[in-house]
Amino acid sequence: MFPSVFGWLDTDAPMASLIMLPDGKLVGRSVREDGSGEPLSCIRVAGNDFLFWRGQPASTVVPEHARRIAQSFGDGTFQLLRQLRIGVVGCSGTGSIVVEQLARNCIGELVLVDSDHVEHKNLNRIVNSTADDAGAERPKTEVLQRAITAMGLGTKVTSFNKDLMSTEVLQELSTCDVLFGCMDSIDGRHVLNKLASAYLIPLIDVGVRLDADGVGGIDSIWTVVHTVLPGGSSLLSRGVYDMAALEAASLRRTSPTAYDAQLKAGYIKGIKVDRPAVISVNMQAAAAAVNEFLARIHPYRVMPNKTFAIRRFCLTDPAASEDKEEGGACQVMSRNSGAGDQTPFLGMPNLGA
Repeated sequence: MFPSVFGWLDTDAPMASLIMLPDGKLVGRSVREDGSGEPLSCIRVAGNDFLFWRGQPASTVVPEHARRIAQSFGDGTFQLLRQLRIGVVGCSGTGSIVVEQLARNCIGELVLVDSDHVEHKNLNRIVNSTADDAGAERPKTEVLQRAITAMGLGTKVTSFNKDLMSTEVLQELSTCDVLFGCMDSIDGRHVLNKLASAYLIPLIDVGVRLDADGVGGIDSIWTVVHTVLPGGSSLLSRGVYDMAALEAASLRRTSPTAYDAQLKAGYIKGIKVDRPAVISVNMQAAAAAVNEFLARIHPYRVMPNKTFAIRRFCLTDPAASEDKEEGGACQVMSRNSGAGDQTPFLGMPNLGA
């Protein structure tokens, strides 16, 4: 069969062969044009439950610092955590807390992405940051990498003090097993969702909205966790943003002068970039996101995971909180589902080199 497939596709890139065993487990190998190949290093199913099968067995040793994790979730889930490579985009208010929790759950490797540095104004919510970091304008990724290294729990860190809109950064994230989006930017969310769709990676997006009048009055506080699966609905189809907001955000990034001119002329709506934030609200949002991830790799809830595609928590009116199931496929993202490597990358010529 494979010689015929290679002929149809006119490519010398390796393909894959999979076998499903009676218990549902998958095994597989790569297949080259000459028939040679090696066992696949990992097979991932990005469904309502996140499933992984590795070519190499994990170590069965549970170190002392991880015994409580293994007691909670079992040795198998702990060993899975040790083998996962997770990307976190945005290392500020919610992102730094997500990173802290993942590292203390002994994730094997973290890929951290954030182009910003620590400032005095965000010392109230970036864990492990100090006044010295703010004074020295240290990159947020550097501060978090330093903290993870100091923990000594064995988590490897690859960090990028760069913008997400870099091909180098996106290519690195494409090799992750799970992605966390901890950004406020609309265009960043869109590109990360597009990356997750192209490389069939589950994405967990974290959002916080605190509406205050600036003098102590609070109108509402919301946190939301979206679990986005390849081939399903997206942040766009769920209404997290619309195309007009995406175009405005992209224009603001690529041409600030043109953005200001269109904003002044009333052609576009302004993008609010500086909202109030406090660590207790961010802690709740980050914990909900990490617990959602844990529930997906080790289902422990009474209800099935498909029930919790969207989790909205309202702190000011708890009765307004809600959970929602997965919706229909996003027509925009589905065009890109499983596309993998492309030229230009993600089909977006305007991405940075």
